[in-house]
Amino acid sequence: MTMRSAICSGTFDPPTDGHLNIVERGLKLFDRIIIAVATNTTKIPMFTPKERVDMLRLIFKNEPRVEVDTFNGLLVNYTKKRGVFTILRGIRNMSDYEYESQMALANKTLAPNIEILYMMTEGKYAHVSSSIIKEVITFGGSGYGMIHPIVEERLRKKLKVK
Repeated sequence: MTMRSAICSGTFDPPTDGHLNIVERGLKLFDRIIIAVATNTTKIPMFTPKERVDMLRLIFKNEPRVEVDTFNGLLVNYTKKRGVFTILRGIRNMSDYEYESQMALANKTLAPNIEILYMMTEGKYAHVSSSIIKEVITFGGSGYGMIHPIVEERLRKKLKVK
């Protein structure tokens, strides 16, 4: 039997409960999920790729079907390198949809054999974004229900917030 695998890519800076939820729900559809942390983005990340990978590996340490890796360059080239041609993405709102549909069309042009599967974010995570999380923690709020405790601890250290 062939193992069904998908790549869940993103910057994960930091990983949110919404990201984790997409991976956990994806495991109901796939035998293996590769979380691919993007290292070459136009965004200026708070955490290094290694720090993001370390957090995700700790969070999923008890889930052998999740692998955490990094990639640099085009996602389609990474999918070819890994031999996995399904990309799993989460969508929170219409602006995510617009961005994701543009990326999907570009990726399908570059690699027609790739399939992109979108999963709607569960309602309780629809407002959660990495930038909102950073702001909440910066101003002393709690990340409960939005980020894993490991992520909150590391984010507080990085932001020098108690």
